[in-house]
Amino acid sequence: MSRIKIELEKVLKERKISKNQLCYACKLQHTQLNNYCKNKVVRVDLATIAKICDYVGCSIADILVLEKDEEPEKEIAEE
Repeated sequence: MSRIKIELEKVLKERKISKNQLCYACKLQHTQLNNYCKNKVVRVDLATIAKICDYVGCSIADILVLEKDEEPEKEIAEE
C-alpha cells in the first residue's frame, strides 16, 4: 500500500528557514511542527499546510509526496 510522506524538514533546510521562524509566522505549536517534520501526523490539517506553503513559497507537492510500495498488492481471491 502506498503512503504519503511529509518532506517539510527537507524543504525548510533547502530554503534556509528555521522551525522557529515558521512556528512564529504561521502561529504553530513547536510540537505540531515537529510532528509534521518527523512524519508523525496521522491526519493532515489542510489549513496548516496552506499556511506553511504560503510562508515557505512552495507547492503542496513539495511537502506531501506519495511513496509507492515496491511490492505489487496481492490479488484478493474471489469466492
